[in-house]
Amino acid sequence: MGMLLKTIASDGHEFDTYIAQPNGTPLGGLVIIQEIFGLNNHIKSIADRYACEGYLVTAPALFDRIDKGIELNYESDDIEKGRDLKNATGDELPLKDIDAARSIASAAGKVGIIGFCWGGTLAWLAACKVSGFACASSYYGGGIAGLMSFTAKCPVIFHFGREDHAIPPEEVEIIRVSQPDNHVYLYPAGHGFNCDQRRDFEPTSSKVAEERTLEFLKKNLA
Repeated sequence: MGMLLKTIASDGHEFDTYIAQPNGTPLGGLVIIQEIFGLNNHIKSIADRYACEGYLVTAPALFDRIDKGIELNYESDDIEKGRDLKNATGDELPLKDIDAARSIASAAGKVGIIGFCWGGTLAWLAACKVSGFACASSYYGGGIAGLMSFTAKCPVIFHFGREDHAIPPEEVEIIRVSQPDNHVYLYPAGHGFNCDQRRDFEPTSSKVAEERTLEFLKKNLA
């Protein structure tokens, strides 16, 4: 189990960061970026999982800019609330919090970033706009196709479900064509296939995507 650490962003904003530490010397640092459901048990469990793989992991509570301690579930009311919080937070200020979390993780060496849903979009933006990341793994981030004017400063891999109701195939194809040097992986799954608390959880796709991400981290954080 990890712990919460009070963290200060470059603009003076104070927020919680969940930190999970490995046993022994870390293989590198890693920042995990939340979905629209806040820094909930699922995101903390992912941080714990990657810590067990040997990484020093930080997961910033991005909704702390709106309200503290938000942890939502995956019911319809929480989805609506999460979308409202995401829209109120925006995509720019969270990059300051992500950078602060990256700074903590950098104590372990090179740092990667993994994001899910909204976090998948932020992982792409962080790869493009935040200095210091060695690699990024983006899971089913909405709207990334419209952000292809940006250039990543590090290698990126993308994971999408073929049956994703929120991200149509033509958007995935735009990303694939725009990113010839970065892998775009498609899975027989819907949106949120990595989360075992969501109805679209697809265990085989989740496992394969994690294996690809771990190999990607091993290659880029060594």
